[in-house]
Amino acid sequence: MRNFKRLILVVFLLLLALAVLIFVLENQQLVSLVFLGVALPDLPVSVFMLLALLLGLAVGPGVVLLNRSLGNSRR
Repeated sequence: MRNFKRLILVVFLLLLALAVLIFVLENQQLVSLVFLGVALPDLPVSVFMLLALLLGLAVGPGVVLLNRSLGNSRR
């Protein structure tokens, strides 16, 4: 049973990696992004999308941890 769960996990991760690869290959159009007056270099759409995803994955847990630490200090 343990090996079956590992196999399912490996298959899921391979499918996820394949989906990301297909996304990157399908979104190679160059775009320029200007944020708060700062012009970033022209990069493919997929780079900006993946950076936004990674930033969201980093900020989400950080907000939860901050909320928990502030909530515990008030008690």
